[in-house]
Amino acid sequence: MTRLHAFCTRLRRLHRDDRGLALIEFAFSLPVLVVLCMSGLECANLALAHMRVSQVAMLVADNAARVRTSIDESDVNEIMTGADLATDSLKLKANGRIFLSDLEPNGLTGTNEGQFIRWQRCWGTGNFTSSYGVANDGKTNSSMKDGMGPGTTAATKVKSASSTAVMFVEVAYNYQPLITNSIFGAKVIRYTSAFNVRERTDQQIKNAGSLATSATAAC
Repeated sequence: MTRLHAFCTRLRRLHRDDRGLALIEFAFSLPVLVVLCMSGLECANLALAHMRVSQVAMLVADNAARVRTSIDESDVNEIMTGADLATDSLKLKANGRIFLSDLEPNGLTGTNEGQFIRWQRCWGTGNFTSSYGVANDGKTNSSMKDGMGPGTTAATKVKSASSTAVMFVEVAYNYQPLITNSIFGAKVIRYTSAFNVRERTDQQIKNAGSLATSATAAC
């Protein structure tokens, strides 16, 4: 009976023993906390990537529109170099592509009247093509009657006014995850921006093809 009593006493003590309870609860909750933290970090990184791609689209379009008098290949190369420096953390050059297009009225009348892309330059090695057209599109017909941009109606597209031009930029980027692609899946981020040129009367690009060995090239 003494041994049985001692055994029962030990069982009662063990039942009331709560030492290590917090550690056990933490061990159960740790996987959930890790997943939540990883998802939060990945979500923040994705939002930041969207913001940076949007900003670089505006940066390139604005800088290209600011070039006065005339524009040449070296101007475009400097603009793209600035974009490279601004997006170093994104590794945009290796994982994306920037399309810079000069959009103007095609000068035709009647049914062929519309807009055309006088020239287009690309930067970056990402495997992308422009979603809105290539050089000389709309030059001899009204295929670009409503201009460039997303959507299918004139209200969602960008057009250039007579005797001037618009610098239209499209940026496409393969999102590089901070942790893993398994949280949100593989994503392509695309943004566009457009600015009217300022005080530039000659829209033809000068020294065409002179920078063929640079990172910037005709698309």
